[in-house]
Amino acid sequence: MAQTYSSLVPFLAVLASLLAVPLIVASGRRPNLRELWTLAAACIKFLLVLSLLPDVLAGRVAETRILLISPGIELMLRADPVGIFFALVSSGLWILTSFYSIGYVRGSHEAKQTRYFACFAVCLSATIGIAFSANLLTFVIFYEMLTIATYPLVIHKESVEALRSGRQYLTYALSAGLLLVIATAWTVQMTGTMEFTPGGFLLDGPIEGASAKLLFLMFMAGVGVKAAIMPLHSWLPAAMVAPTPVSALLHAVAVVKSGVFGVIRIVGFVFGPQAMRTFSLDVILAAFAGVTIITASFIALKQDNLKMRLAYSTVSHLSYIVLGVALITPDGFTGALLHLANHATTKIVLFFCAGAIYVNLHKTEISQLDGIGKVMPWSMAAFTIGSLGLAGVPPINAFFSKWYLCRGALQADQLFILGIFLVSGLLNAAYFFPIVHRAFFRQGGKDLDHHGEASPLMVVPICMVAALSILLGLQPNLLFNFFELAAGASQSVFHLPPILSAFGGLQ
Repeated sequence: MAQTYSSLVPFLAVLASLLAVPLIVASGRRPNLRELWTLAAACIKFLLVLSLLPDVLAGRVAETRILLISPGIELMLRADPVGIFFALVSSGLWILTSFYSIGYVRGSHEAKQTRYFACFAVCLSATIGIAFSANLLTFVIFYEMLTIATYPLVIHKESVEALRSGRQYLTYALSAGLLLVIATAWTVQMTGTMEFTPGGFLLDGPIEGASAKLLFLMFMAGVGVKAAIMPLHSWLPAAMVAPTPVSALLHAVAVVKSGVFGVIRIVGFVFGPQAMRTFSLDVILAAFAGVTIITASFIALKQDNLKMRLAYSTVSHLSYIVLGVALITPDGFTGALLHLANHATTKIVLFFCAGAIYVNLHKTEISQLDGIGKVMPWSMAAFTIGSLGLAGVPPINAFFSKWYLCRGALQADQLFILGIFLVSGLLNAAYFFPIVHRAFFRQGGKDLDHHGEASPLMVVPICMVAALSILLGLQPNLLFNFFELAAGASQSVFHLPPILSAFGGLQ
């Protein structure tokens, strides 16, 4: 059992980029100063999150009690291993996304840049709030805050298509939020608590099979929209009308990762392994996730628009995480958490590359990409690394998380689920590798003459995240102890004693 202590650091980590919002808005006519506030807030947020890591690794967890509403109902933050894991991923990648965004909005001459950066800052505060939420009420509040803050980014171009996509996004997300509120209230009424507890707390209340299934479906619909579980996914491909850094936010840093993080919290810290098995909820979740993985992969194969292909790839890979959790095994849970980070780094590379191609060459379709590897070699080399990783090729980090997901399937004696992971890996290769082939092994047109790489503000973050994906594949516990955090979270959920891992930490 982790020792808890009172600290303002989790609250300050949430607050950091919120405090930057008025500064960003006030500096709107001075873009250099505005972007300085953006970068400063991103770095401060990351350093605050990182400062909590040593205590978590030592078994000490920081808590901030924000507001006591009534006995047993309060807004509270807690930086436990699962929360620190997600917060490190989102805040770390946000620094690189901030640099990339500056290069993108300047290169594409985007309008309303001040609103853009201000909304991004709010989104990151909401995401850290989700990561550090100690109970369902706090989680729901920050989850809805993220929904509202993301809407101006989705409709940023304010075209007819963008406004339509924004309405679709709000309809899905706000309806899901309502279900979360109802499910949270029902949970409190049955159990008298809503505090996230490793291994779950639902069996402590008078719940029966039919009620458990209905409550679980309400929770999963609530978080399943942002997790893009089919058939709740259609808002995500539609939202690709947004600028590419927003797509990176949606797919890698905040929004959809908050959805799958919600699945992890609900399964591991509300229902728990015993309730999941007792009421056959694992079977329900695995069925939806398995269908999503395969169906989205086949849809991705048919997309010629690069961002749409990446979007359906994201839909598929999010359900890798969901399916790993649904296995209800320690290795499956560990693999799911690792894939949350590993998919984030590899997919953000791909979206960054898509944005660099658009800004530099004004190309959006895969059929237009012949020969671009010769004029954008660094960007397309990074794209190749991201593609290989998502296809499960070592030594890139996504291979390692897929390895643990496969181990989890074997641990559960689920050879059919193992087959889903393996077939999906082949489908990943089928829809990514032709892009790489076009870029490097086909002759480009004369329109590529006199073109080179995009702005260094875009190319450097692309290469840095690609390099990080390789380093975390070679040493999964490097820098941020992701493996140790994931394994420790899994042990807490399954109430397993810690043992030494091959990476010098706990497993």
